[in-house]
Amino acid sequence: MIISAAKRTESVQEYYFSRKLKEIDRMNAGRAASGDEKIINLGIGAPDGMPPAEAIEALKESASQPGNHAYQSYIGLPQLRQAFADWYARYYGVSLDPGKEIQPLVGSKEGILLISLAFLNPGDKVLVPDPGYPTYSSATALTEAELVPYDLKAENGWRPDFEALEKMDLSGVKIMWTNYPNMPTGASASMELYAELVDFGRRHGILICNDNPYSFILNDHPLSILAVPGAKDCCLELNSLSKAHNMSGWRIGMAAADAEIIAQILKVKSQMDSGMFKPLQMAAVAALSQGPEWFMALNEEYRRRRVLAGRIFDIIGAEYDHDSSGMFLWGRISPGNRFLKPEQADASLGEQVSDAILYGCGVFITPGFIFGRNGRDYIRISLCAKPEVLERSAEKISKM
Repeated sequence: MIISAAKRTESVQEYYFSRKLKEIDRMNAGRAASGDEKIINLGIGAPDGMPPAEAIEALKESASQPGNHAYQSYIGLPQLRQAFADWYARYYGVSLDPGKEIQPLVGSKEGILLISLAFLNPGDKVLVPDPGYPTYSSATALTEAELVPYDLKAENGWRPDFEALEKMDLSGVKIMWTNYPNMPTGASASMELYAELVDFGRRHGILICNDNPYSFILNDHPLSILAVPGAKDCCLELNSLSKAHNMSGWRIGMAAADAEIIAQILKVKSQMDSGMFKPLQMAAVAALSQGPEWFMALNEEYRRRRVLAGRIFDIIGAEYDHDSSGMFLWGRISPGNRFLKPEQADASLGEQVSDAILYGCGVFITPGFIFGRNGRDYIRISLCAKPEVLERSAEKISKM
C-alpha cells in the first residue's frame, strides 16, 4: 500500500460478519464442487419477508416520475418526517416535532457513527453494554473516544445494574448506549427501566442513546424511552424500518431527539451524503402507515420460528428464554456440552459450539463472544430463516 492507514483504523477490525460470510462463501464454493448442500446461515438478522405491498407500490410509482431522481433535502421530505412523527404518536405515545426533532437516516446503523462524530472528542468516555451491538464499540474507537463497558448479566435480566454504575468513575462520560428489546439477548425494556435511565442520564450529564429497532418484534407493547417525562432533556432514540417492516436492505432509519441534538447530527450528516432517494422516502411513508394487523401477522410468524429455533437449542443443549423478544434466540452453553472440543479449550464455549456445528454439519450459528465478554458462553440463532430451514438445521445438527 502506497500510504499507511489512519491510526484510528488500528483500533477496529473488519466487521465479524463480513469476515465470516467470506469464509462461508469459500466453504460453499468447495461444497458446490463436491456436490454437497450449501451452508445454512442462521447468523444474520436480515428479515426474509416482503415489505408492505403499499411501500413497494409507492416506490414504483414515485420512481416512474421524471422529477424524482435528483438530489433531495438533507433533512428528508416533510411527508416522511410527518410520517415518523405520526408513527411515534400512534404506537409509542410520543409527541415529536417533525420539523425539528426528527432526522431521517440511511438506516439507524449510520446514526451510531454520526452521533459519535457529532458529540465525541478524543478521550471522551462512552458507556457501552456488554454484551451489545459491536458497532457501538467500533464507532467509539473510530472517534478515538474511550470505551467503558458496563455489564448486562442474566441474573439481572440483562438490564443495567444501576448500583454498579453509580460506583464507577463516570467523569468524562458523555454517551451511554442502550438497546431494548436487547440484541443479542432478547431482554425487554419496561417504562420503569427507561425512567431509571433518564434519571441516571440527567443526574450525570450523560446523553442516553437508545437504539430501538426491535421494539415491534415479538413484543405486543412497543416502548420508547422518549415516552418518559423529561426524556428529551438527556435522551436520543434511533429507530428503523429494517426489522419492523422487512426493509433492511432499503436502509431507512431515523433519529429522534431535542432540536439542538438533531441540529448537531445534521451538521455531520450533511457532509456525508446528499439526501435519501425520493422514491425510498415515499415508500417509507407508505410503510409507516401500517396498522396493528401488519405487526400481528409479522409476530405470528416470528413466534412460530422462535419455537423451531428453541428446538435447535434443545438438541444442542443450550438454555434459553422461551419468551424472549426481538429477532434472535440467545442460548447459554454449559461446561460439559457434547459439542465442546478439548483441542479448542482456549476458545469461548460459544465459539467452540459454533465452530463444531459449522464444520461438522454445515450450519452457522453466531458465537456470543463477538458481543462482548459476557457473551462468551452463549450462541445466537437468527429468526430470519424460514421454518423449513430451521427444521432442516435441527435435522442436520441432531445427526452429529
